[in-house]
Amino acid sequence: MSQREQQEIGKASDKKLRVGTRGSQLARTQTGHVRDQLSDLGFDPQEVILATRGDQQQTVPIAQIGNDGVFVRELEKALLEDRIDLAVHSLKDLPTAMTSGLEFACVPPRATPFDVLVSKEGTGLSDLPVGARVGTASVRRRIQVQAIRPDVKVVPIRGNVDSRLQRLDNDELDAVILAAAGLERLGHEERISDVLRPPAFWPAVAQGALVIQINSTNHRVRELLRPIHHPETYLATVAERALLSALAGGCLAPIGSWGRFEEGKELFLGGCVLSDRRGKIETVTATCSSKVGDSESAMLLGRKVAAELLNQGAQPLLDIMRDDETLSR
Repeated sequence: MSQREQQEIGKASDKKLRVGTRGSQLARTQTGHVRDQLSDLGFDPQEVILATRGDQQQTVPIAQIGNDGVFVRELEKALLEDRIDLAVHSLKDLPTAMTSGLEFACVPPRATPFDVLVSKEGTGLSDLPVGARVGTASVRRRIQVQAIRPDVKVVPIRGNVDSRLQRLDNDELDAVILAAAGLERLGHEERISDVLRPPAFWPAVAQGALVIQINSTNHRVRELLRPIHHPETYLATVAERALLSALAGGCLAPIGSWGRFEEGKELFLGGCVLSDRRGKIETVTATCSSKVGDSESAMLLGRKVAAELLNQGAQPLLDIMRDDETLSR
């Protein structure tokens, strides 16, 4: 083999990237968006599908599988073992504590962060018939649905987006609550009946955001991801995750948050702690804003909102939450 041929092979090898993803249609679609951006930059991203515990045990409540990270641990292990170069995650699935040896290299622009209602008749949450069956496995969503419509029956469901929509189409449910971002990425925007926004309905921390995780020693991949990094999305989600961490809540907890930039570098951050374990629905909310230009100031804002939630009485709700072994997504 000539020296030139060896150089060409080396160049091609430098362009290849092993991109880890879960095997669900949504995960692969999300990863596909990232792969397209990497292709536009001249790289050759190759999909590597890995099954996670959360994917393998579709009929088991997530809290019975594990507290945090049930959709990410196998991908993280592959990064540590150098079987993939990067992993694409939904940021809301990531525990707030970073796995040793790994780091977040890139957060692309965020999709719509809110939850939405998809109903059979196209009606909104407030207009559903009395006693309507609303599907969700999330405690956070369930409590907020019942706060607005205490008469409806919340039905626990798991599965991917299409399987949940199928249960609606099969007349097993009258409506389902899903993340807007998932429907948008799968091309199902036309099915959205109602967009559920704060302050009445808080999304999960970091909902709608993706994150690309790498091995901390992989300096080459860190640098090549810079062009698709979105600083505002990154800083808003850093603040939201700092709030969650300060409250010692995991990604399964009934805690909501949403951060958004307005007027330049002013980040507005709100948070909500929910409970229905004392015979009634209880909600504590707080909002603050500050100039944010780096991760340290974003974390300070998140901790500030968390402190305000505690000042307003969130601690008893958090204690109840930690004692509750039935929490699921």
